[in-house]
Amino acid sequence: MKRRRMWMALGLVAIVGALVLLVAGGLRENVVYFLTPTELAARGAEIYDAPLRLGGQVKINTVDWNVDAAELRFVITDGETDVPVLSSGAPPAMFSEGMGVVVEGAYREDGVFRSHNVMVKHSNEYRPPEEGHEAKDLYRSLIIEDGS
Repeated sequence: MKRRRMWMALGLVAIVGALVLLVAGGLRENVVYFLTPTELAARGAEIYDAPLRLGGQVKINTVDWNVDAAELRFVITDGETDVPVLSSGAPPAMFSEGMGVVVEGAYREDGVFRSHNVMVKHSNEYRPPEEGHEAKDLYRSLIIEDGS
């Protein structure tokens, strides 16, 4: 009887251990680690061309979206250091100046971070428009029409 209980206890410990490993492994894969612009600058030449993530805020008045070339240029800042970013492809729908972003790509010797993926930080707090405003007024376009 004691031997049976011992095997059951060992089996239970093994199952619980396996579950803990699965959960810990799943969390590790889904956590997005990134460097700030200041951390990137501190790494210097050792980081050139290495795949990494860079996070910060999109600096105001730096967004340049070239529709024809499908190129998005902007600057990421952490308040201390600025890093210019060149991204290929269309920006996410919620992308705007002043918001938090994480970009995936590589930092090049020319000082420009070449990105192939832009992830935007957005609030999970959804509210209706304030009184006197319509929902359509809350959306901004990255394409500025010049009247032509």
